[in-house]
Amino acid sequence: MDRLDTQILNLLQHDASLPMRTLAERVHSSPATCQRRIAQLKASGVLMKQVAIVDRQRVGRPLTVFVSVELDKQNDALLRNFEKKMAAQDDVMACYEVSGEFDFLLIVNSASMERYHAFTREVFSSNNNVRNFKSTFAMNCSKFETRIALAEPGEAGA
Repeated sequence: MDRLDTQILNLLQHDASLPMRTLAERVHSSPATCQRRIAQLKASGVLMKQVAIVDRQRVGRPLTVFVSVELDKQNDALLRNFEKKMAAQDDVMACYEVSGEFDFLLIVNSASMERYHAFTREVFSSNNNVRNFKSTFAMNCSKFETRIALAEPGEAGA
């Protein structure tokens, strides 16, 4: 990635709906070059998605839970199976395989405590190889960011 790629990514992370012409003006390039660079960033897997971020409270999903999950048995197939099941759950916003006492850390977003309880019954039942899980409920969110700050080549931190 060069300076132009980094500038494009920083702008798109701030506002992915920027018209191509505006994006090109801000990075001092042509729309065709920007379009080509974005296509290359997508093809290489650097640019994974361009999405809209929704306010969870305003759409009726106020409950955020950090869930530590310990599997009963671990092998490659069972770990991948759990990851596949979590990927299919709309309430699961993120699924991380982690080191330490637990095997996975999930970020779950739910409409209510009742819905979260039903989720735990559906997803963490014994037929899903879950030995134990621990729920930590978010009381407040003072920062939520999806942007990864990228320093341009040649800048400090790059």
